[in-house]
Amino acid sequence: MTNRLVEHEITVDAPAAAVYRLIAEVENWPRIFPPTIYVDHVERGVDEERIRIWATANGEAKNWTSHRTLDPRELRITFRQEISSPPVAAMGGTWIVEPLSDSASRVRLLHDYRAVDDDPESLKWIDEAVDRNSRTELASLKQNVELAHASEEITFSFEDTVQIRGRAKDVYDFVNEAGLWAERLPHVASVRLEEDIPGLQTLEMDTRAQDGSTHTTKSYRVTFPHHRIAYKQVTLPALMTLHTGYWTFTENERGVAASSQHTVVLNTDNIARVLGPEASVADAREYVRNALSTNSRATLGHAKDYAENKG
Repeated sequence: MTNRLVEHEITVDAPAAAVYRLIAEVENWPRIFPPTIYVDHVERGVDEERIRIWATANGEAKNWTSHRTLDPRELRITFRQEISSPPVAAMGGTWIVEPLSDSASRVRLLHDYRAVDDDPESLKWIDEAVDRNSRTELASLKQNVELAHASEEITFSFEDTVQIRGRAKDVYDFVNEAGLWAERLPHVASVRLEEDIPGLQTLEMDTRAQDGSTHTTKSYRVTFPHHRIAYKQVTLPALMTLHTGYWTFTENERGVAASSQHTVVLNTDNIARVLGPEASVADAREYVRNALSTNSRATLGHAKDYAENKG
């Protein structure tokens, strides 16, 4: 049986405690680590927790549950996948944050793993996925920590909510059945939806902008019937370097409150090209928020009509 042990590391210009906190707070992982689509807690204790992770590996979407032990004093987090996704038979490791000075630290990411049936081709696939994801995660961690203060202006979140006289299930179904959006939503020119693993979707869309132009986006979506759909865009419009969000469907005494939440990081390098040389970060924020909010409200409006006219 072949057990592989590998280590990756990077130096970060930030205090070790700040780096540790960023790794410990898994809710933010989709913003920090490009392969991560969504993370939630299954169980949570003082220093131990079980988390569910949805992420891409070599371009394929996977999901698994991990057990983590957190040690804030030693700045160390150990993790072990409870049930791994093939071709991975077992996977675990450790995050170790080492202070180099008051303002710099070294992050070490250790992995140990083996392949299903000890298959050499599967092990090679895992080697490549772990190496690629580890390098990407560490580079993203470095960038996000070091730019934490500078990025406050270009990172923002917002939410739109529509009250619907209907059932959460019907509103959820409308958003979940994105493969029908080209027929149901005027701003969607074409759509391709795949769901090889139940609850884990790949969604590609050609969307019409208000000026008549179309742009293509690709997202991974994680569905939780009938109350939440979380997503992360991996093919992005020019003005964004990150776009994550979720749809929520909360029943109340008047029916259901349907919400669309967005978190965005602006691509400042493209502001002048897209909006003109005089455009500011504030202009880009307003433009992006208006574009996303317009599409979300349109979708929620059609979902409202669908649910309120359902049987």
